[in-house]
Order: sequence, then structure tokens, then C-alpha cells
Amino acid sequence: MPEFPPHVLDALRQPIESGETIIARVNHRIRYPSRFQLVAAMNPCRCGHAWTPGITCKHGKRCEENYRGRISGPLWDRIDIQTPVAPVKATDLALPPAQEGSAEVAARVAAARSIQMKRYSIIGNESITTNANCPAALLDDFCALSREALAMLEKAADIARLSARGYHRTLRLARTVADLDASSGVHAIHVAEALSLRGEVAAARRAEAA
Repeated sequence: MPEFPPHVLDALRQPIESGETIIARVNHRIRYPSRFQLVAAMNPCRCGHAWTPGITCKHGKRCEENYRGRISGPLWDRIDIQTPVAPVKATDLALPPAQEGSAEVAARVAAARSIQMKRYSIIGNESITTNANCPAALLDDFCALSREALAMLEKAADIARLSARGYHRTLRLARTVADLDASSGVHAIHVAEALSLRGEVAAARRAEAA
């Protein structure tokens, strides 16, 4: 992802946020539907060794900072799931396969999407069918948290200095995690997983440690 020019990457911000691409000229303003799912990958740094145990990045900490810095903060804020992937060791290849396969995961995803479609059907707006489409004004109604979950999210928001967008996106993600768990409520365990997936609290603590 960081190999693309920053201005090209920032052009993704509008369609990620609103599902539309707006082209404005002197006398015209045109909106194109542009809802999509962004899947991107990147090395931890330009040389690729920043997170590898036993190998020191030859350019030091600045290599990772400069490489990640090619992606702007507002774009990072719009990426809900950020998962670091550790290098695969030879011993890992001999491990047994995961107990839950792709078919089982697909079934849980389909069930969660069905739950969401039923949840938002009462609105009568065909464009709102998933948690990702839920407007911020309706989150209190459809993504209400338990007391413990709310306290956890508020503490995390303070630690990671979450933006309003980051707060709402974490809330939507926690609701989705709860749906995958077939839970009617959003509890602390779901908020914890959503925060882990977004990675903002861990990033804030790494920055403090540095």
C-alpha cells in the first residue's frame, strides 16, 4: 500500500467514508456510486525486517516510521481492521489445521449478515443493510453497549485519543463481532476484540513506550 503516491491513497478517503466519488468542475458536480471493500497489504518497513525477531532493520526505527508515514492519519482512521502478520516459522508449517475451516466461517458470516438485514429492515431504507452502513445518529439505538463495554470503549478512546470517526467505527465493528458471536447485546469482550482489530490502543501504547 505505501508504494502508491500519498495523494493517490488519499483519494480513497471520500469513497470509503460515503460510498460515493464526487467529481467537481466549474459548472458541474457529479456523484458516482463507489462503495467497495478495501483489502490492502504492506511490509512493516521498506526493507521488510522491522518486526522480524532476531533481525534488526538496517535503517533503524526511522525506516518503519517513514514507510508508515506515507499513509495519512485520516486514511488509517478509515481502515477498520488492521492485522499484523508475523513471519511464518518452519515449525508452524507442521501444526494441525485450524478447527474452524472456511466453510464454517462463511456460515457464521452469512448468519451475521442475515441478523443485520433483519435489524435494519425496520428503518425502511434499502441502503442500510449492515452495521457498516448504519448512520452515526442511529448507533445508540442499534449498537447499544453494556455498561462494562461502554466503560471499556470510553477508556480506550482516552488512551488512543480516538477521533469521532474512530469511536463510531469501533462501535460498528463491536456490533459486528457480537453478531458473529450470535449475541443480542454488545459486551466488553466484543469491544475488546474490535479495539484489537483496529489496533489503535496498541499503537498508542507503543508510541508512549518509544
